[in-house]
Amino acid sequence: MASTSDGPITATLFPGDGIGPEISDAVQEIFRAAQAPIEWDVQYIGKEVDPRTNSFVTRENLDSVLKNRIGLKGPMTTPIGKGFRSLNLTLRKELQLYANVRPCKSIPGYKTRYDDIDLVTIRENTEGEYSGLEHEVVPGVVESLKVITHVASTRVAEFAFDFAQKNNRKKVTAVHKANIMKLTDGAFLRCVRKVAERYPDIQYEEMIVDNTCMQLVTRPKQFDVMCMPNLYGDIISDLCAGLIGGLGLTPSGNIGANGLALMEAVHGTAPDIAGKDMANPTAMLLSGVMMLRHLRVTDVADNIEQAVLSTIAGGKYLTRDLGGKTGTQEFTQAIIGNLK
Repeated sequence: MASTSDGPITATLFPGDGIGPEISDAVQEIFRAAQAPIEWDVQYIGKEVDPRTNSFVTRENLDSVLKNRIGLKGPMTTPIGKGFRSLNLTLRKELQLYANVRPCKSIPGYKTRYDDIDLVTIRENTEGEYSGLEHEVVPGVVESLKVITHVASTRVAEFAFDFAQKNNRKKVTAVHKANIMKLTDGAFLRCVRKVAERYPDIQYEEMIVDNTCMQLVTRPKQFDVMCMPNLYGDIISDLCAGLIGGLGLTPSGNIGANGLALMEAVHGTAPDIAGKDMANPTAMLLSGVMMLRHLRVTDVADNIEQAVLSTIAGGKYLTRDLGGKTGTQEFTQAIIGNLK
């Protein structure tokens, strides 16, 4: 195993459920072959609700990420309507992973309706409609509270502009619905505008969310970095994934304070194909590449990413979701064969 000057880096790994363990195994195998300087602290979600978290995510799971400061997560599913917190929401809120970063870049050799897409969605991750504040006012009437704060809005705006500057991006688009939600989205926009003033070299624009959706499917190349509240980011980031071939090809990262980060595959658990050697590990693998870049292990990250892209571009070894017949294990070996 290759290592940093201080030795291997310990990272938390949540294999997840459904196809999660299979694609997690594939990622670990490719990391070993690429000599990535990573030792995995494997964490499994609890089978019962932990009263300390009101979720299947246990206190020990959270403590692992807090200790290691870096992690990678496979897909997880929270049963619907059971009265406890979403697994993903628990991780993001408890760990204060305030910025979700989703690169959306066309994969050479994999043809979609769009060519040369290269944009990034940055989503506020801790509040908005996903604050979890819902209650039944009277029978038949349910109220859900949307929370927008200056602190969270400013924090994610600063992250977006800093990201744009560090990655040689030219423009930040703030996505909103302030024409209707004048107080909440209005507050979000005011915060982003103040941050934008400190970055005169970055072009700044604002766009209403419904128009943004239309523009993304008609002229997606006009976008560069997009910054938005939680709900809009959830929807638009998935729309953007569709531009390049789907969630199975799209990496994702959740970033918190002081460098804490949890990267993740955001597609579903696909229980119908679990254990059948049919899953595509690309999204989780590219999320692992994001993790390596976050750790500044760029040479290994570049090697793995290029091996993935070469495998897909070659067209010989493609999983079923990409139009081929290759199984998870064979696809994994093909990627390893393309490592330098």
